[in-house]
Formats: sequence, structure tokens, C-alpha cells
Amino acid sequence: KIKDIRTDFLHKLSTRLIRENQTLVLEDLNTAGMVKNRKLSRAISDLGWRTFINMLEAKAQMYGREFRIISRWEPTSWRCSNCGEIGGKKELSVREWTCLYCGAHHDRDINAAVNIKVAGGRLETLNGRRGKRKTKSNLAAPDEASTTSKPVQLDLF
Repeated sequence: KIKDIRTDFLHKLSTRLIRENQTLVLEDLNTAGMVKNRKLSRAISDLGWRTFINMLEAKAQMYGREFRIISRWEPTSWRCSNCGEIGGKKELSVREWTCLYCGAHHDRDINAAVNIKVAGGRLETLNGRRGKRKTKSNLAAPDEASTTSKPVQLDLF
């Protein structure tokens, strides 16, 4: 009974998300590691993450939508969505923080969501060498909008 209710909810949610969006980007979360946390284990186990992802993938293909999963190693919670600098690891109890580089104040979840959206958009710009190819000079071409420098991670905690 509960399994059927959960499955029905996941079907309705996945259908709604796919119908309302052209592109969906998810982060590949380490659910096995998250289940080891006593406080989160039951809630995470009850959700059926893998089932939900499989539903999203199938429905995205059926409706002709883009579905992308970014790496779990992408520092979505650490990176400032305003300036792109990585400010270091933050404990789960830290829900809001201020970037040390640009002074922008962030809600942890909203900042991570913006970074996931940006990372999902970057996937389509990678070349056949997984983005490793460089021009002969590291300077931006005159018609290029911007260049990105390699961020340096500072461990503050």
C-alpha cells in the first residue's frame, strides 16, 4: 500500500517536472553515504531516489526533453554562484553564508541550485576531449565573451 502511494507520487512528480521544463539537471548524490547518517537514513531510504531518476530519464526521452546528471564531485554548495570562487567545505548545519571573495550572501540550497543549473549548461559545451582542449594561447579571442580561470579551493573548516 505505502509502496504504491510512493510510486504514484513519484510518477506524478516526474511527469509534472518533465512537462513543465525543457531541461532537467540533477546532481548525482552519494545516497549510500547519506544513508549512513542516522538522522537522514530513514528519510533518504523512503524516497526511492534511483526509481525517481529512472522515471525522469524515461519520461524525458518520451517527451523529447533534455535530462542531465552532473558529477557528485562538482562543488555546488561550496562555489559562490555570484563570482564562481570556491570558498571551502561547509558543514550541513551552515544554511547561509557570505562569500569571502565578493561579499555576496547566499542561502545554501538556492546557491547550490544555481550552481547545478550552471554546471548542467556547461555539459553541452564540452568538446570530444571532455573540455581539456585549449587554444594555442590562453588569451581570450576578441569575440569571446569571457574566460574562466581555475579556481583555488581554500579549506576554512
